Amino acid sequence: MAQFSYKARRKSGEVVTGVLDVADRSDAVIQIERLGLFPVTVEASRISAALRNEPSAGRDRSKAVLLPPALRELINRQRRPKLQELATFTQQLANLLKSGMPLTVALNSMTHLESRGISSQVSRQLKQDVMEGKGLSDAMAKQPIVFSDLYVNMVRAGEQSGALVDVLERLSQHYERFAEVQQKFTSALIYPSIVASVGILIMFFFMTYMLPKFMEIFDGMNVELPAATRFLIGISNLFSGYWWLMCLVALTVGVVFKRFQSTENGKRAIDRWKLRAPILGKVVKLNLYGQFARTLATLLKNGVPVLTALKITEQIIPNRIFKDAIGKTREDVTDGKTIAQPLTRSKIFPQLMIDLLKIGEETGDVPGALENVANTYENELSIALRVTTSLIEPAMIIVMALGVGFLLFSVLSAMFAITSNIAR
Repeated sequence: MAQFSYKARRKSGEVVTGVLDVADRSDAVIQIERLGLFPVTVEASRISAALRNEPSAGRDRSKAVLLPPALRELINRQRRPKLQELATFTQQLANLLKSGMPLTVALNSMTHLESRGISSQVSRQLKQDVMEGKGLSDAMAKQPIVFSDLYVNMVRAGEQSGALVDVLERLSQHYERFAEVQQKFTSALIYPSIVASVGILIMFFFMTYMLPKFMEIFDGMNVELPAATRFLIGISNLFSGYWWLMCLVALTVGVVFKRFQSTENGKRAIDRWKLRAPILGKVVKLNLYGQFARTLATLLKNGVPVLTALKITEQIIPNRIFKDAIGKTREDVTDGKTIAQPLTRSKIFPQLMIDLLKIGEETGDVPGALENVANTYENELSIALRVTTSLIEPAMIIVMALGVGFLLFSVLSAMFAITSNIAR
């Protein structure tokens, strides 16, 4: 048996301390949770720690297998989970805690539950860190690939307020909403992508395989071909004779664009173009409005301080033009101003959002106002995506029809010219 001193928190938020005589740290954590407390720190007494650190005589280390660091890193590598995968993981953990399971037992169960996209090693490491006396938020902060700053700060707020289950359920709903928006974007692009790919393949097949066969027929006839046919033959010769040059040009353009995109000025220019792009620019703006309002509302609703919430939101928003506006807002809020005032000066956010936010500040319900803003722009985004899809689909069909029509016209006009010459 060993002695462990602990500091824990009641559901009411009151901090209590004590000492337990248990076998190890994990038993100490379990005992604390059985008392209805949430462990904050669990530390072994100096005597117990000294005894545990003494080398054990006769310990057999011959069976220990040491893997190279690179191989261990490859085996334990965890990719960044998708939004839906993170939502599922969060909801599973919330359900276990809601059923009355202690945190360590719930994390142990998570190692056996199938959570797609998040390996069991993540839950195993969380359990180990919690059993060593760390808070859940601190354990999650050690795995930034899986748990973002938004996630960690909300869990920390839930720990401090004693409402961890409620926070996890809100987090799950948060990621569910964003996954739904992401799915709408993906679905809207599927049909245009298929149409464009098929059209390009058809034109490539015709230009590289069919047209050269027609050219063999045209070469045998002493007939002046129409301008459209000559233009098409020139393009075909360019494809077949200088394909390597075209590939080199495409590769060069790709490399230059990639380097430009990697610079800060390049990223900013591309983000600015996305906001100004015809048709798609409106969709991008609506998505950013909803993402900003939903993220900030979720953080504020769970007790995260406003400056921290703005900083996390700034990090999460992908567009640099919006990042600059949010960063400037955070600086002004630090000087004692409200959120709505600096947002107005940024000229990035719409007046409707500003007005709703002002009402929320006047009534003392900023999170509620931001949720109304998020709902408004997420609904507008759904409508805009449907309208954009309905415009893109016929536009793609018209473009492909014009391309294929030009190919047929070029070949048929040459055939008519040859037939007319034979008739003479």
